[in-house]
Amino acid sequence: MNHVYFTALRDGAGLAAQIAAMLGPDGAEPHVYLVEPTGAFEDDPNVTDKKFPGNPTRSYRTSSPLAVVEEVTDWVRQTPEALAAWRERVTAMRDSGAEIIN
Repeated sequence: MNHVYFTALRDGAGLAAQIAAMLGPDGAEPHVYLVEPTGAFEDDPNVTDKKFPGNPTRSYRTSSPLAVVEEVTDWVRQTPEALAAWRERVTAMRDSGAEIIN
């Protein structure tokens, strides 16, 4: 990957962290961090413009490092049922050959 992805929405970051942990090794725990970009960043084309109008998820990407300010612990966790639905969506995207716009 050529970019680091981040969002301005705490609960959106929590969802992404839970999905990453779910797809990671057994026992992986999700973490959310408050970060500051150290360089230029742009809207994430994987969820903006080409797929959704504007940037409703406030998702961005950068090729520069992000400075971690602190861990965030007060984000909304998805229910097991919601995570199961996300697993199905991610599996369907993977199986259909959906690619990340890089």
